[in-house]
Amino acid sequence: MELIRGIHNIRPRHKACVLTIGNFDGVHLGHSAILTRVKALAKQYDAPAAIMIFEPQPREFFVPESAPGRIGRLRDKVKWLEGQGIDYVLCMPFNPKLQQLDAQAFCQQILLEGLSVKHLVVGDDFRFGCDRQGDFDYLSGFGVQHGFEVENTPSVLNAAGERVSSSIVRLALEQGDIHAAECNMGHAVTLSGRVIHGQQLGRKLGFPTANVHLKGVKSALSGVYAVRLTVNDKEHDGVANIGVRPTVQGKTPILEVHLLDFDGDLYDQYVKVTFCQFIRAERKMSGLEELEKQIQCDKEEAIRFFSNQ
Repeated sequence: MELIRGIHNIRPRHKACVLTIGNFDGVHLGHSAILTRVKALAKQYDAPAAIMIFEPQPREFFVPESAPGRIGRLRDKVKWLEGQGIDYVLCMPFNPKLQQLDAQAFCQQILLEGLSVKHLVVGDDFRFGCDRQGDFDYLSGFGVQHGFEVENTPSVLNAAGERVSSSIVRLALEQGDIHAAECNMGHAVTLSGRVIHGQQLGRKLGFPTANVHLKGVKSALSGVYAVRLTVNDKEHDGVANIGVRPTVQGKTPILEVHLLDFDGDLYDQYVKVTFCQFIRAERKMSGLEELEKQIQCDKEEAIRFFSNQ
């Protein structure tokens, strides 16, 4: 699968595609159903199967303060999509230039001239273009005029009869229900990134951590978890905190992982952290002494979890 950044990097081999458009946050079972349809159509047309996503996601561009936390970062999303059998992901930078395109210009410049779309699969509530003036009916009419078909996406229901969505997954994560999130996603809940140098506070307290920078991305995950960290194809059990670290006046979200069975240097390495069990919410402690005691309790809770697996 190719990751293409920007419409200017589209080449002739990418055109005449079967396309779907969306955020695909979490790449859940509803997304998988869409992609199954896209792949079937691509085979029928003998065309590339393609996904268009946006970075940042539109709500993060318009209302960053109230935008929902992400289930996964862009790197995680691409990894999840790689297992779906799609030919390429077109990542469009959501910037003022794209935001100012009206519905007609988006269809003409991006879908028709940029991609020569053969078939488009989107939700019937899909909105696009400046001031969200474009909708499913507009797309359908444009497709009729220019020789491509537009169809809406099927809904997928979970075991509780609810429509699978990114919102359902986020709600499960907010409630600390990792199992429910996994059931709706069809895969594990993970975050990945590069290990950076931190304040060394964990080491001073006797709990050295691998710090994974989230690069300012607001995560749907928050609190303390039993986790598995994968590096160089090896898994290590651990306990992790994801949040702003209020006890030490932290401001930037970071993922800190203390490994239970590893003593080495992970700096500058890319790691994947799989969230296995929610332990507790992040909260401000009275000081470092209370923090140290709480971390020890969290570690013991994680050890108990893994010993029962």
